[in-house]
Amino acid sequence: MYSAGLRVSEVVKLKVGDIDDGRKLIHVKGAKGRKDRCTILSDVALNTLRKYLIENQPNNWLFPGATHNYLSTRSVQKIFSAACKEAGVLKEASVHSLRHSFATHLLESGVDLRYIQELLGHASSKTTEIYTHVSNKNLRKIKSPLDDLEM
Repeated sequence: MYSAGLRVSEVVKLKVGDIDDGRKLIHVKGAKGRKDRCTILSDVALNTLRKYLIENQPNNWLFPGATHNYLSTRSVQKIFSAACKEAGVLKEASVHSLRHSFATHLLESGVDLRYIQELLGHASSKTTEIYTHVSNKNLRKIKSPLDDLEM
């Protein structure tokens, strides 16, 4: 979810065929607003996914559920909460925090807001602009104009 900025509802509905490992893309079908889009597939996620596919050999749904066709969003939330607890994460976090972190980290690394908007599947740039909050990391990079003056 973090590596591609996916919503939990998008992750659970991924099918094996939605993964384009050759081009390193994830095809998100019928996302929010019933729109399709592509997002990136990181090398790390791809390697993990390949191991998962070999071990689990899913047929249709990438993450099949025990009682439904695909894993429920509630199951993913429970897994995430358990992982946070096991890792000793004390800060309040939700599954959506991963999507937010994806966008924030892209922005901090210099990726243009328009590309982030496209990857997240936001119809409006206003929605993506919530990630432009001021971060301490970027504040430390700003040089005072006084330092450019020769004294």
